[in-house]
Amino acid sequence: MHFDWPYFWHQLLEPDGAFIQGLWLTILISVGGQVIGLVIGLPMALARRSASVFLMWPARFYIFLMRGTPLLVQIVFIYTGLAAAGILRFHDFIAGPFTISGNVQAGILALGLNEGAYMAEIFRAGIDAVDRGQTEAAKSLGMVPGQILRFVVLPQALRIILLPIGNQFNIMLKNSTLVSVIGVSEMLLVTETINSATFRTFELYSVLALYFLVLTSIWGGVMRYVEWRMDRGAARGDTAVIGTLQGEHI
Repeated sequence: MHFDWPYFWHQLLEPDGAFIQGLWLTILISVGGQVIGLVIGLPMALARRSASVFLMWPARFYIFLMRGTPLLVQIVFIYTGLAAAGILRFHDFIAGPFTISGNVQAGILALGLNEGAYMAEIFRAGIDAVDRGQTEAAKSLGMVPGQILRFVVLPQALRIILLPIGNQFNIMLKNSTLVSVIGVSEMLLVTETINSATFRTFELYSVLALYFLVLTSIWGGVMRYVEWRMDRGAARGDTAVIGTLQGEHI
């Protein structure tokens, strides 16, 4: 096997314009899907914990359905299945100089709906991890459930779930390649197109793998920095509490 190093370095350091567009589209799809997942996740987590069967059971079914079926099937079903049934058709969205094609919209929606189920479980686990004594103390102060959730539970749960959310975004980046099956020209589909013309399969897919590795590594570095800041903030808070207690003791 002959590995064409000059071609590899050229594609890695000076990629085609189509590949750069695919890179930005990959990021757009990943961010869009993650935002939808976050927006869906918290209400679903609250519904999942609700005492009302009219809220709890639909939320449980949604989570069961999204986590129990393959993401690839969900993408194809949303884009082609719903259109074939006449339920939902995706049309190009034009906003000034920007155009978001129907298949990109379908891909973002499918990734977001799938992610929402996982976000719901992450939010639920984070909320359940907050000490119940905090809730009882807030009730004794006369706070209503909405205030308790907003000012007491969610701020503490956020510290617990922030890193799992970051990990899920890395998974979202990698799962974005699946939307190529509905014709979205993200990095994988662009690579396949270039490969069909050049037959430099090993070199091109090596470049693709390295680009994804760089993306996930950058995001991993961001999350490590966030974790460091959180640990530092927690240490400062503990020091302040100890100082206060010592002052009261004196």
